Amino acid sequence: MSGRTQTVSLYLRGAFVRHIAPFLLCGVLYAFASNTSAQTQHEDEIVANLAGGRVIVHVAKEIIVFAAIDRPVERNSIPPRVMNLDTTHIGVLFGASEWRIPADPKPIRMDRDFQRVSRGDPRYQAAPGEGETDLETIGIAFLEKLRPLVSQLHHKLDISPDEPIFQIVMIGYAPNDYGPEVWVVEYRIEQEQVATRGDYWQTRIMRPRFTQLYPPEKRAPRTIVESRFPPNTKGTTLSELIQGNDPRITHLGSGEPRFTKVLENIRGGQAQKAAAIDSADFMRAVLPLIAGDAPFVLGTMEERHGFEWIVPPTEPVEKVEEDKKRPPDAPSLRRTPKP
Repeated sequence: MSGRTQTVSLYLRGAFVRHIAPFLLCGVLYAFASNTSAQTQHEDEIVANLAGGRVIVHVAKEIIVFAAIDRPVERNSIPPRVMNLDTTHIGVLFGASEWRIPADPKPIRMDRDFQRVSRGDPRYQAAPGEGETDLETIGIAFLEKLRPLVSQLHHKLDISPDEPIFQIVMIGYAPNDYGPEVWVVEYRIEQEQVATRGDYWQTRIMRPRFTQLYPPEKRAPRTIVESRFPPNTKGTTLSELIQGNDPRITHLGSGEPRFTKVLENIRGGQAQKAAAIDSADFMRAVLPLIAGDAPFVLGTMEERHGFEWIVPPTEPVEKVEEDKKRPPDAPSLRRTPKP
């Protein structure tokens, strides 16, 4: 993807909800251990609350405007949560982002106790005292948090190997003036039956898969990008509504000249040239039209000033701590951008 390493993403089939619902009904994943001599011995039941919905990202001039709309996967769904990943990236969390053990009243949240990694590839320069975070290092940090939780799942889950159990949408700025970037990071599981213990399965989390949504290929139009969870969720994207001259959006533009200019930039494949303030105001105006009654959050991200809320969540964003043990020669997902 335009000077960055792209990992091929496998699109999920429409079976996601059908397959996973029986095992995540009411947000519960059952983990139990049994053997032929002691069928009454069980591990604590572990509960995973799912977050579903969509993320919309508009990369405008000198700013990124992002929104997350809550679309519950099941009755006890939690909202998509936004968190700091480092000084130039935020993450929107979907899927099994909150886990519960009955013996512990405090949930295990993937957006809490996340330790910031300090430095990525040593070829990239950063401000004194602050290094750029390598995306793959962030992905592995979440992998290590998920591993002990997923390992407690010992019931057979009828989930396709290509269906993620957890997903992050990373939004921010790459180092060395590379510019804005949006990635989808997906985590899948695999299971193996332990023959000596009857219906007992070992479950492990796989390494994350990265898919770059922005920037697009060279000479490809630059427009609004979107990601959904579950990935097979149907519905027209905001970009498609704009290109299709949806009456609601057309009316919005006709009532505000500066929105007309924003729409012209988006339709012309030059969304990155739209004015920052006008783009943020446009997103604030259009979100209620496409979200309906669904809750949403809206924020902006700037390379130098970080992110700010326009429509904040009902719960605070979790802050992260910096990991000073990050080795300077750790491998990087990025390649040096071409001049």
